[in-house]
This record gives sequence, structure tokens and C-alpha cells, in this order.
Amino acid sequence: MKWTEADIPDQTGRTVLVTGANSGLGLRTAEVLAAKGARVLMACRSTERGQRALERVLAGGGEAELLTLDLADLTSVRDAAAEVRDRADRVDVLINNAGVMACPQERTVDGFERQFGTNHLGHAALTWRLMPLLRATPGARVVTVSSLAHQQGAVDLADPNYEVRKYSAWGAYGQSKLANLLFARELDRRCRATGADVTSVAAHPGLTVTELSSTMARAHRNPLLTVGAKITALISQNVAMGALPQLYAATSPGVEGGGYYGPGGFRGMRGHPARAGSTAASRDELAASRLWDLTAELTGVTPDPS
Repeated sequence: MKWTEADIPDQTGRTVLVTGANSGLGLRTAEVLAAKGARVLMACRSTERGQRALERVLAGGGEAELLTLDLADLTSVRDAAAEVRDRADRVDVLINNAGVMACPQERTVDGFERQFGTNHLGHAALTWRLMPLLRATPGARVVTVSSLAHQQGAVDLADPNYEVRKYSAWGAYGQSKLANLLFARELDRRCRATGADVTSVAAHPGLTVTELSSTMARAHRNPLLTVGAKITALISQNVAMGALPQLYAATSPGVEGGGYYGPGGFRGMRGHPARAGSTAASRDELAASRLWDLTAELTGVTPDPS
């Protein structure tokens, strides 16, 4: 049986926070969940783009609100989490969707390599700061979006920010996506160990056409990358299909803690949601625990569960 948006249960009374909700997978996820009755907090870095996305979601008849969040700035993460706590008394689902892909070497506001800092550290800090609300919400879930690129990733715990080794745009992206998967599984293990009623899972969109590819090509100012992005778009599935795995992970009763979900078609690139395969590195519990501790050290945020 092929799972579709029609299989999403009624979300009335539930509060969902989606990062990167101004475009692509995040916007589609926000639209669908709002249409199903959820109150959606749309966390966006750009207020202008976020406002346009909000208007689109509201035009569909859903309930949504805009939240300013820059994952590349830990002060913004702290402030956004505080605002969520002020606005809501529950968070049923946190969807860590936002991300940057294969960008030129840059640093976040706090000095971290941009992809590791945005895709992993920012989301980890946000998740930990929202855990009191998640733990207070029966059956809460955290969905962290990884990528097929985790398969080429390796987390260098001694040099995660490329301060010593030579920078590789795709290597840094793969590292950040592997870190997402390790964090999602470690969070689930710790929630179960402490008795927290929070399920943590991961998802990936397969090969989906979004703004990430074109943004990456423009950032590198490389005509070949621009051509490559256009070719990739021709063989990719659309955003509606690409968002299905994270929608499944966020809403399906059959989701298992620590699970990883993605398209069930050829090599996980296309198709309807199914359990996804992952590398041995992504299942390394010792590496996940060490990354957890390193993340706390780098962000200065107390892990929750501690």
C-alpha cells in the first residue's frame, strides 16, 4: 500500500513547528499539516520570504504563524525557542527541516562551519531548548531531515568545523547530514532511557527538486553546477512527493523511534515512504554519544535529556 497525504490523520489540536518553512519541503509540509488541522509555527530566517509563505498557507484555510529563526545564529535559536514557549503550551511535532547544501566555505555567526553549524548544531540546540515543551506533550515527536548524502559523510569529531583539514563543500554537507541522523537516533535512545514520552525519528526526501540545488550553483558561480542542477531537476521527483517521508515520520501511527524513512523506490531516490537504509556509520552508538557531548560543548546548551 502506497502511503499518501490522504493517509495523514486529523491534526486538529496539535501544534507543529517546521524549520525552513518558507520554501520547498518545509513549505509543503506546513501547507499539508495546516490543511489537516494543525497549528503550524513556520520558522523562517527571512521575515519577508516567511511572510509570503505564511500568506500562502493561510490562503489554504489553515492555522499558521510566523517565527523568526536563524539556525546559523545560536542567539536567534535561543530567542526563537523562548518565543515558542511564550506562544504555545505544547509542541506535538518538531520538524528539523531547514538546511544549506554544499555551499562555499563560510562561518556561522558563532564561528562554526556553515553547514555543520546550520544543519546540525542549530537544530540540536533548538531541539534541546524545546524539550521541556515536547516532554510535556503526550506522544510528541521530533523529525530530523537527513539526506542520501549521509552515505558519503564522515563526522570528524576532532575537526568538525574544517579548521585544519581542507574544506570540501560536499564533504561538509555529507558530514552535517550524517550528524543529523546520528543526533536523531541518540535523542531517541536517551528519551527511552529516561522515560520521556518523545519519539525521535529521521527522514530524507530522496532526489527531490528544491531551491537547494539552484542556490548552491549560484553560490559557487559555476556554470557547470548550474547545468548540473537543471539536469538533476529533470530526473528528480517533485516537492509534494519529496515531503511525504517527513510527513509520514511526523504523523503515521506506525513510526518507530529511531527509525529512518525515505522514498521506497530505486535506491531511495523516488517513491512513496518506506523504511530507509543507512550506513553503518549512522548506526554507530559510540560516535553518536560523542557527537552529543561535542554538540553540547560547542553550542553551550545543556542537553535534554541530560
